[in-house]
Amino acid sequence: MYLKRLKDLREDIDEKQATIAKVLGITRQQYSLYETGKRDIPAEYIKQLAIFYNTSTDYILELTNKIEPYN
Repeated sequence: MYLKRLKDLREDIDEKQATIAKVLGITRQQYSLYETGKRDIPAEYIKQLAIFYNTSTDYILELTNKIEPYN
């Protein structure tokens, strides 16, 4: 499930949920709801996270296993 991938990407760079929430301009509590699947994450946030993590939205959504972003 892509929620695990979101958590893995965050943990790979040793960041806390609060840091990622700040990137998105939301509260840590709101981001936690997205990461745990209690709320659906908006597409715009997935796009922002792909840019932040230097990957593709397809990688985040598990449509590919290639972590490198598209050219």
